Amino acid sequence: MRKRGKTLLFAGLALVAGAIGSLYLPFPRSKLDPGPVLSLRITDRNGVLLREVLSDEGGRCRWVGLGEVSPHLIRATLLSEDKNFFLHQGVNVPSVIRALLQNLRHGRIISGASTISQQVVRNLGRRPRTFLSKLIEAWLAVRLEHTLSKEEILVQYLNRVPYGNLANGAEAASRLYFEKPCSQLGPAEAAFLAGVPRSPSASNPYRDLPAALKRQKEILRSMVRSGLLTAEEYHRAAAEDIRISVHADRFRAPHFCEFILGSMKGPQQYRLSEVRTTLDYRLQKKVEVLLSGHLNSLREKGVTNGSVIVLDNDGGDVLALAGSRDFFDAGHDGQVNGALALRQPGSALKPFTYALALERGMTAASVIDDAPNAFPAFEGNYDPQNYDRKFHGPIRMRSALACSYNLPAVTVLEAIGPDLLYRRLKDLGFDSLRKSPGFYGLGLTLGNGEVSLLELAGAYAALARGGRFQRNRTVIRMTGEDGKDVPMPGPEKAVDVFSRGAAFIITNILSDGDARVPSFGYRSPLHLPFPCAAKTGTSKDYRDNWTIGYTPRHTVGVWVGNFDGKPMHDVSGITGCGPLFRDIMLLLNAKDPPLPFAEPWGLVRRSICPLSGRLARASCPGRMDEIFISGTEPREVCWTFHGAGAGPGLTTASVSEAPSRPEPVLRIVFPRDGGVFKIDPVLRKDYQMLGFRADRSGAAGQRTIEWWINGRMAGTSVSPSGFSWKLAPGSYTIKAASGTGALRIESRPVRIIVIT
Repeated sequence: MRKRGKTLLFAGLALVAGAIGSLYLPFPRSKLDPGPVLSLRITDRNGVLLREVLSDEGGRCRWVGLGEVSPHLIRATLLSEDKNFFLHQGVNVPSVIRALLQNLRHGRIISGASTISQQVVRNLGRRPRTFLSKLIEAWLAVRLEHTLSKEEILVQYLNRVPYGNLANGAEAASRLYFEKPCSQLGPAEAAFLAGVPRSPSASNPYRDLPAALKRQKEILRSMVRSGLLTAEEYHRAAAEDIRISVHADRFRAPHFCEFILGSMKGPQQYRLSEVRTTLDYRLQKKVEVLLSGHLNSLREKGVTNGSVIVLDNDGGDVLALAGSRDFFDAGHDGQVNGALALRQPGSALKPFTYALALERGMTAASVIDDAPNAFPAFEGNYDPQNYDRKFHGPIRMRSALACSYNLPAVTVLEAIGPDLLYRRLKDLGFDSLRKSPGFYGLGLTLGNGEVSLLELAGAYAALARGGRFQRNRTVIRMTGEDGKDVPMPGPEKAVDVFSRGAAFIITNILSDGDARVPSFGYRSPLHLPFPCAAKTGTSKDYRDNWTIGYTPRHTVGVWVGNFDGKPMHDVSGITGCGPLFRDIMLLLNAKDPPLPFAEPWGLVRRSICPLSGRLARASCPGRMDEIFISGTEPREVCWTFHGAGAGPGLTTASVSEAPSRPEPVLRIVFPRDGGVFKIDPVLRKDYQMLGFRADRSGAAGQRTIEWWINGRMAGTSVSPSGFSWKLAPGSYTIKAASGTGALRIESRPVRIIVIT
């Protein structure tokens, strides 16, 4: 018995020693990580809260240090929750004894006597309110005290304690109830907040404000008795009117926020507390109002939805993104983000076709035949029609683009090849064009491929920058859970997709109100009191309307239509999107109208005949100045007879002035002599074509051109259309010929090399 007693004694002593020793075990610091309690704040470029994504624990929290908390709140909190905080070692023994007696008398837990350290432990792991749980919390609180300083424990408490309504921590509560950081709280507001954590449900300001104010007054009186406030400060604080902000979930710019969150999916190297975006919420609100009002006016036209993108051209920042009329309108698929949805852009891709043509020797004065034509395609002939169902005969490139005629655009693309346009569009950020060039064919210039409004706006912004493409930016800064900026990948390097000269000429055409008059009239919605380049687009059966345009500072993209694909009732890009585009441009430039587009070096101006596109004579009607890339300006004087027919209009002077018709000349415009072409190893070889084009000066009536390669005829084309030849490695001599017998003319040979 004696031996057994000693064993029990030693075992008891060892147990007591172990229990005491366990109090000195370090508290696991991993459990003190703020990550799980932190919420993610998405703000605009000026810090306006757009959306707060709840933390892993389902609350809102913004971690702050003691220096960012009002001293009034710290004093009121200590007085309310644990006045002996700096005296005990995690457990306030007298308070525990008092609470224990009260609980035994009532047979249940009515008083916890928890210290701030114990409350920190409780918030780190929710446990049922039992005596065993209280014992475990006390044990862990002592360990916490041996691991952290008092100041560090106070930081944990002030950032974790629930203040009701999903607000965890003082900073989140202060911004929720008072819309200000907790560093700016005065005595009255500090006492109000300090009273909430003891019973967040009973003191919920949104449910029972009188109860919360009653608790506030009790804390203020305690602060006076403790010497923390003077009598004067107390009376001033007690009389202060506490105004609680309206409880509303911040869900601003919802499509944009969803876009940001979607781009952040996947493993994250850092846990984030804030994402500062490029959005300008003041502008966003105005754009949303304009979009809603404009769609109201189109309701009878069968239009239910629309989207708007506003970009800053300088850095590609997305300043506004309205994905639909109403994110919460389930009846019209409001949660679909129209800025990202893939739709057919119609004529909105034509400027890029013409920019390529300018780089390959064509000019804004080049005459293109807008006449019935059937273009060969893989599945029969491709027979495009103009929007107005008319043909306009020979027409200059400037007018063809400004008036958005379809046939000239297809004719030009046939000459340069759809594969080249396809690759250039990919360089402009059209990642949604995932099929091969042959799949789209010549219809690519008329928008038979599906793209997004955001892609279109980014591509037009490249024209505004003089042909330089830069990926759009949506995030300015990311902040980690430690409050420090998180390293971000640098912006993708900007690349020159078009020459500055070609981009400027396209810009000049798209901002030429006179050139678009035949199609859109004198006072169209695209007519603005400052320089603005704009283009419309309408997809087949009126399912999509687009207007995209830019000033030197901003690019604006607008789409209207129906997310379910239903066609609108006779609504074009000019009538559907044009008025809204105009209103947004006027809004952006209300205070400071933009300067004209900067003209790059290497351009020349010449006076041309608007009918022939050649250098004008005195008798040419309506002579006009045209812009050319240096080296492509016309060298030949217009020889077309511009008489007014029989009668008074025909004078001896006009006849004598008309020069004799020059000898016919046939010249290969493309390819150039000495050209070297490389076969793309990625694209299918069947789709890699070279477009031959020839100019027939003075050869009226002779439209058919024969193409000879290395002495053998490879095919024919009908001017002004070109001839497409499939690339193959080797050296080639190319010749063009037209006519027969004495009227036959031939071009000078052009030599090219094709490499792999």
